[in-house]
Amino acid sequence: MSDNVENTSNPLDTAKWVIIFALLAGLVYGYGAYEEVSVLYRALVAVGVVAVSLGIAATTFKGQTFLGFAKDARVEVRKVVWPTRQEVVRMTLIILAATAVVGVMLYFIDMIIVWAVGLVTGIGV
Repeated sequence: MSDNVENTSNPLDTAKWVIIFALLAGLVYGYGAYEEVSVLYRALVAVGVVAVSLGIAATTFKGQTFLGFAKDARVEVRKVVWPTRQEVVRMTLIILAATAVVGVMLYFIDMIIVWAVGLVTGIGV
C-alpha cells in the first residue's frame, strides 16, 4: 500500500454509499415483505443486490483502498511457507498430548483443593 494516501471526501462517493445502504435496506425489507415468494427467488435477488452493492462500493475511494489492501494481503499469503502434512500431524499430536497432561494435572490439583477444603470445613465430599 502507498504510504501517502490522501483521504478525500468526494460527494459522489457519499452518494454511492447512500445508494448502497438504500439497496441493502430495501433488500432486508423486501426479503421479509415477500415471504410468499419462494426462498430460492428471494435468495437469488439477495445475491444480485449484494453483488450490485459490492460493485458500486468497489468504485468508491474506500472500496479502492480495500481492494488494494486485499491484493497486498493475497501477495503476502503467497509468501508464507506452509508446514508439510507431517509437521502438522506431529504438532497436532504434541498439542493433544500437552492438553491431556495439563488436564490431568488440573484434575489432581482440583481434587487436592477439594480434599483440603473438606478437611478444613469438615464437610465430607
